[in-house]
Amino acid sequence: MADSAPDIASSSRMDRLWYVKSQYPCIADCDQCGLCASFHGKDPTIAFKDYIDGKASFMEVSQRYR
Repeated sequence: MADSAPDIASSSRMDRLWYVKSQYPCIADCDQCGLCASFHGKDPTIAFKDYIDGKASFMEVSQRYR
Protein backbone atom coordinates (compact mmCIF):
# COMPACT_ATOMS: atom_id res chain seq x y z
CA MET A 1 0.00 0.00 0.00
CA ALA A 2 1.35 3.43 -0.93
CA ASP A 3 2.10 5.92 1.81
CA SER A 4 0.53 8.84 0.00
CA ALA A 5 -1.85 9.35 -2.86
CA PRO A 6 -0.28 9.37 -6.31
CA ASP A 7 0.10 12.86 -7.73
CA ILE A 8 -2.23 13.57 -10.63
CA ALA A 9 0.58 14.84 -12.86
CA SER A 10 2.73 11.75 -12.48
CA SER A 11 0.19 8.93 -12.28
CA SER A 12 -2.29 7.21 -14.53
CA ARG A 13 -6.01 6.89 -13.97
CA MET A 14 -5.46 3.22 -13.11
CA ASP A 15 -2.81 4.16 -10.49
CA ARG A 16 -5.29 6.49 -8.81
CA LEU A 17 -8.14 3.99 -9.00
CA TRP A 18 -5.93 1.29 -7.47
CA TYR A 19 -4.92 3.68 -4.68
CA VAL A 20 -8.53 4.52 -3.77
CA LYS A 21 -9.56 0.86 -3.85
CA SER A 22 -6.59 -0.15 -1.69
CA GLN A 23 -7.19 2.62 0.84
CA TYR A 24 -10.94 2.01 1.13
CA PRO A 25 -11.64 -1.69 0.48
CA CYS A 26 -15.27 -2.72 0.51
CA ILE A 27 -15.82 -5.63 2.86
CA ALA A 28 -19.39 -6.15 1.57
CA ASP A 29 -20.89 -6.12 5.04
CA CYS A 30 -22.51 -2.73 5.28
CA ASP A 31 -23.60 -3.27 8.87
CA GLN A 32 -19.96 -3.45 9.95
CA CYS A 33 -17.89 -1.41 7.50
CA GLY A 34 -19.18 2.16 7.61
CA LEU A 35 -17.16 3.39 4.62
CA CYS A 36 -20.22 4.30 2.60
CA ALA A 37 -21.52 6.35 5.54
CA SER A 38 -18.21 8.22 5.60
CA PHE A 39 -18.74 9.13 1.96
CA HIS A 40 -22.41 10.13 2.34
CA GLY A 41 -23.72 6.81 1.04
CA LYS A 42 -21.36 6.64 -1.94
CA ASP A 43 -18.92 3.92 -2.88
CA PRO A 44 -15.39 5.33 -2.43
CA THR A 45 -14.66 5.00 -6.16
CA ILE A 46 -17.69 7.21 -6.85
CA ALA A 47 -16.79 9.66 -4.07
CA PHE A 48 -13.23 9.99 -5.43
CA LYS A 49 -14.23 10.10 -9.10
CA ASP A 50 -12.79 13.60 -9.60
CA TYR A 51 -9.44 12.42 -8.20
CA ILE A 52 -9.46 9.20 -10.19
CA ASP A 53 -10.27 11.15 -13.37
CA GLY A 54 -7.48 13.66 -12.63
CA LYS A 55 -9.81 16.65 -12.07
CA ALA A 56 -9.00 17.27 -8.38
CA SER A 57 -6.28 16.26 -5.95
CA PHE A 58 -6.81 13.50 -3.43
CA MET A 59 -6.73 16.08 -0.63
CA GLU A 60 -9.33 18.29 -2.33
CA VAL A 61 -11.75 15.39 -2.64
CA SER A 62 -11.01 14.13 0.88
CA GLN A 63 -11.90 17.49 2.35
CA ARG A 64 -15.36 17.30 0.80
CA TYR A 65 -16.15 14.45 3.19
CA ARG A 66 -14.84 15.86 6.46
